[in-house]
Amino acid sequence: MSVLRIGHINIRVLDMDAAVGHYTNVLGMEKVHEDENGNVYLKGWDEWDKYSVILSQADKAGMDHIAYKVSSDAALDEFKTKIADYGLAVEEEAAGVLPFVGRTLRFSLPSGHVMRLYAEKELVGTAVGNTNPDPWPDGLKGAGVHWLDHALLMCELNPEAGINNVAASTQFMIDVLGFYLVEQVLVGPEGNIQAATWLSCTNTPHDIAFVGGPVSGLHHAAFFLDSWDDVLKAADVMAKRKVKIDVTPQRHGITRGYTIYFFDPSGNRNETFAGLGYLAQPDRPVITWTEDQLGRGIFYHTGELVESFTSVYT
Repeated sequence: MSVLRIGHINIRVLDMDAAVGHYTNVLGMEKVHEDENGNVYLKGWDEWDKYSVILSQADKAGMDHIAYKVSSDAALDEFKTKIADYGLAVEEEAAGVLPFVGRTLRFSLPSGHVMRLYAEKELVGTAVGNTNPDPWPDGLKGAGVHWLDHALLMCELNPEAGINNVAASTQFMIDVLGFYLVEQVLVGPEGNIQAATWLSCTNTPHDIAFVGGPVSGLHHAAFFLDSWDDVLKAADVMAKRKVKIDVTPQRHGITRGYTIYFFDPSGNRNETFAGLGYLAQPDRPVITWTEDQLGRGIFYHTGELVESFTSVYT
């Protein structure tokens, strides 16, 4: 029984046409389906399941839910028991509630974010196939992102009131879903308040991250690119298309990744994230960043936090 990887993210958008244009022409994803409710489904060229992004028209931007794929249908039964035993309400949904997906488990993290687990999603294959594949397909648009890489979720953090949903959600992911802690930020007078965490269920530096803030929300959804050169090309694509960029190309100290942060037309923050960073392993000692070095941890080159990066999210 294990969680394999991130499966998809459902993002709320204010203008569907503008959003589809952004995710297809800037990120370079492919539209694969539109359902009877107007939800649009997209995938990256290097993803083999049907989709990794759902766009839903709404009055408020942000995240509807995030989903992770598990190892088997039987694993869903085990996870259902573990989630319930942990004290969280969990609902089983029939196959087809999510298009092209088998039965799912739906529950809310301690932070309030809605998460789904599933074992089956329609297999469509990558754009280069499985037999003698080329390294990339012809006809890529925009940045040509490979796949949905991770998401960072904002969690309510108010130590004075005894609220730390970063720590609570982190512990749930470890105790119930089998993730392991890769990096963390510790703050406060005693240096013992867990203000941000990066967790993995694979060998990448993070498959999900939690950061503390005044209210819960979506900080960003990240999409994978190969290299620093691809990050620079992505920045050119964004400049050509007049995309609002939050942070120009940088290296993270945390995770060692190469990055650009930018916004979709609804104000949801995206990231193009490149490079492996390092090989994460469950027995790798946890990396800890202290409060005085947080700027360098987030933006290694400048060592300075961008005000919008910590205060603006959906």
